Amino acid sequence: MSRILWVDDEVDLLQPYIIYLKNKGYEVVTASNGEDALYLVESQKTASLKDKSHFDIVFLDENMPGMSGLETLQEIKRVHPELPVVMITKSEEEHIMEQAIGEKIADYLIKPVNPSQILLCLKKHIHQQEIVTEQVQQNYRQEWSDISYMIDTASTIEEWQAIERTLSKWDLELENSPMRSLIEDQRTQANAAFAKWVARNYEDIVERKKTASLKDESLVMSQDVMKHAVFPLLDKGEKVLLCVIDNFRYDQWKTIQPLISEFYTIRHEEQYTSILPTATQYARNAIFSGLLPLQIKEMYPQYWVEEGDEETKNQYEKELVQTLLDRYRRRESFNYWKINESDFCERVIGQLKGVQAPLNIVVLNFIDMLSHSRTESKMMRELANDEAAYRSLTLSWFRHSPTYELLRRAAELGFTLVLTTDHGTTRVKNAVQIIADKNTNTNIRYKVGKALNCNSKNVFFIEQPKRVGLPCPNVSSSYAFCAGSDFFAYPNQFNYYAQYYRNTFQHGGISLEEMIIPLVTLEPKSR
Repeated sequence: MSRILWVDDEVDLLQPYIIYLKNKGYEVVTASNGEDALYLVESQKTASLKDKSHFDIVFLDENMPGMSGLETLQEIKRVHPELPVVMITKSEEEHIMEQAIGEKIADYLIKPVNPSQILLCLKKHIHQQEIVTEQVQQNYRQEWSDISYMIDTASTIEEWQAIERTLSKWDLELENSPMRSLIEDQRTQANAAFAKWVARNYEDIVERKKTASLKDESLVMSQDVMKHAVFPLLDKGEKVLLCVIDNFRYDQWKTIQPLISEFYTIRHEEQYTSILPTATQYARNAIFSGLLPLQIKEMYPQYWVEEGDEETKNQYEKELVQTLLDRYRRRESFNYWKINESDFCERVIGQLKGVQAPLNIVVLNFIDMLSHSRTESKMMRELANDEAAYRSLTLSWFRHSPTYELLRRAAELGFTLVLTTDHGTTRVKNAVQIIADKNTNTNIRYKVGKALNCNSKNVFFIEQPKRVGLPCPNVSSSYAFCAGSDFFAYPNQFNYYAQYYRNTFQHGGISLEEMIIPLVTLEPKSR
């Protein structure tokens, strides 16, 4: 039973409300002055729940003799900051409302108050979460079969994008619900079907992209991002900030969207498809060059770093952007910043005002560092032990990091923002054995090397890499990709690595979270 403290110097007039609320299942405790109310609130701090002495909400009259309503409000908030207080007053004076709001009241009601207003207020401030949760669960139950049908019948990338949007929506809405396991099961089902679809269609998709014209926008992949989302803005004379957040999933974008919406409005939100492997060396280099990895290696061998080389795999991004502009005979100047730490981000913020170049590119590696540190740190695993916690950590980072200030400042200066990523991540759970030679790469979601051997039916092999635009380190090299929540481990020390990597967020393989990723164009509200 929910318990209400009602503070009013005219207690006798409350009897009709008390009877009404009792019939609705509430218990009402009254106090005729602020001192008594404060004593009752202070008592509840030391009382146990078994004594049923705690209050769920306070209704507080503003105009009382002795300690006023506003003074009582201040003292209640000092003793019990989380206790919702609803101010009830005859006055509509603006300064009283502002003062009450400044003291963080939950609501404000003007006398005379009818019972239905009181009941609505209780549902809003005591029962809102359970009402919302029940409605969300009911809506998901009704949509569950429709989503399953979408998964079973999906035959185009546009349909898979719609599935990822739908699943992400329910991931967010059900993250604190007992039905959370159902959406997780449905995502598992979706990823299994998506992997089979990719295995059947990936070669044809890449071939189609290699022969498609610039105006063919029916399928946007990594190598199309600049041409599809950035060049048209430059053609209109807009000053563009392209922000590439490494390891950024669609659900993470939806998590930080409300914060970005404080200073940007969405002009166009879409998703694009990352190439395989869903790893920086391949996907991000494809974005900045406008080429498939094999094309980069053949056309600009000085900018391609092989898997086995010790050089940083993404050190030539700025040079690759220049090659893209040169090939399309574009004369725009551009700035490029890679941000790995807060101090440098603050320096970039300081430089924005003086920027004259129409194209400005910033690469943010925080999410990538977060996923890697989560793998290596026990504490970080505890902080982000599932997708909901991972999203929460992303939101906390964005809210308190210089990145938030960077984008706010860009909006003030009139930059059109293109926000995207090179690939997403997925939480891996199941280790599968793979046999490979000693020169095989170390990524646990994909392998490239000679004589790859894995018995799992969920592994997608590319035996002829050149057909999908991938380079071959050796003549007999092939690629193997994990699907869904699987990850590779070698037979020696299999159990150790299976336990070490289980429930970590990884990338490189095939899943909706890794391949179907956000591409959003935003317009500053200050414009």
